[in-house]
Order: sequence, then structure tokens, then C-alpha cells
Amino acid sequence: MKVVLQRSKEAKVLVDSEVKGRIDKGLVLLVGVTHEDREKDADYLAEKIVNLRIFEDENEKMNLSLKDTEGSILSISQFTLYGDTKKGRRPNFMDAAKPDHAITMYDYFNDKLKSLGVHVETGVFGAMMDVSFTNDGPVTLIMDSKS
Repeated sequence: MKVVLQRSKEAKVLVDSEVKGRIDKGLVLLVGVTHEDREKDADYLAEKIVNLRIFEDENEKMNLSLKDTEGSILSISQFTLYGDTKKGRRPNFMDAAKPDHAITMYDYFNDKLKSLGVHVETGVFGAMMDVSFTNDGPVTLIMDSKS
């Protein structure tokens, strides 16, 4: 599983011009699933993400976690994280999980985040989405459950 994590001041996702998810301060997660991902991958990333100390404390040091700040998550499914651009000019998405496995893992991941006490909003799996947010910092990290 891959996640691009971005600290955000505010974020929203629209499908067909309708808001499907909106958060204030927190994290925007772009979530990619590959064929061999299992629940342990989602568990690892969820635990890591909610406890990662990437928010500033009173001394402007990145010392606080999402849980410490009571922030929220906007989670967006993103199969293109597994795009391979080594050959040619068109990405190859063979490493992205098939939709049935991907949605199962994506839903499990979001449920795990919620079970850890975090408010989670999502887009619509497989839909064309317009995601907008204000990157806070900017702080952007790439996480991989296999690394």
C-alpha cells in the first residue's frame, strides 16, 4: 500500500460538482493499493499515520500527531500511485490492484483509521473527483507499507 500524505489546513472532494467529503485541519491521504496488499499493510499505515508527529507544537516544532491535534482525514483512493512510467510515454497501471481487491482494502484502511479515533471523510471509489486543499507547511510525505 502506498499513501501520499499531505498536511492540510482545509480540504474537500467533489464528484459531479457535489461535495462528498470535507475536513478542516488535518491530513489529505492519497491511497493506492497493489495486488499483494493485505490487512497488515493497512494496519501498519493507519497506525503510523495517526501517530506520526508532523504537526507543530507551541514551540513550532513538529512534535504533535494527528490524534494530539484532533485533526481529521480526507482519504482519496488513488490507483495512479502504482503507475509505472519506466517505458514509453503512457503509464502502465498493472501494479494497481483490481477494483474488487482495491475497494476492500481501501474500505478496511479507512475503517482502521476510524477505529483509532480519527474522523475520516472520503471521496467516491473509482469516480472522477475534484480534490482541493490548502497544503499546510507544505508538508508532504510518501509512505509505503513495503518499505
